[in-house]
Amino acid sequence: MTLLLLEALGAGLIFVAIIWWTMFAGRTRGELPPPDAETQTPPKED
Repeated sequence: MTLLLLEALGAGLIFVAIIWWTMFAGRTRGELPPPDAETQTPPKED
């Protein structure tokens, strides 16, 4: 029974580690800022 609990704990820790890795790996300064409204071109109307 103890072995099953240890395996479940290990699997949970691996799961949390993968989630943590994917959340904080990536750009060093976070996401890119949205472009300014002045530089955006308005959508074309047909």
